[in-house]
Amino acid sequence: MTIKTKRIYEPAAATDGYRVLVDRLWPRGLTKEAAGIDRWMKEVAPSNELRTWFHAHMDEWDEFSARYKAELKDSDALTALREIVSDHKVVTLLFAAKTEDRNQALVLKELLEKA
Repeated sequence: MTIKTKRIYEPAAATDGYRVLVDRLWPRGLTKEAAGIDRWMKEVAPSNELRTWFHAHMDEWDEFSARYKAELKDSDALTALREIVSDHKVVTLLFAAKTEDRNQALVLKELLEKA
């Protein structure tokens, strides 16, 4: 099992495997055809409240990560994502954020790799 993260605006590649968009909102300026996703799991994304909080507190990564993990605890959506990961050799978690080192896909990747 390999879990990758990637910006949705980067071109799809054969090495991406199964592509899952993990944003609550559809990425601006991108058509569904251009996105080339296999599944959109907005239900696994941070809540609107947490997303708004993080935009105002971008420097508080550890707090965001802890709050997001708390939201995901016992989540049916996370369970569904775990099943996808177990069914595919490679899964790429796609996100629209400009910050490649601070986004929800990284938190999800960490949780999935610990499972």
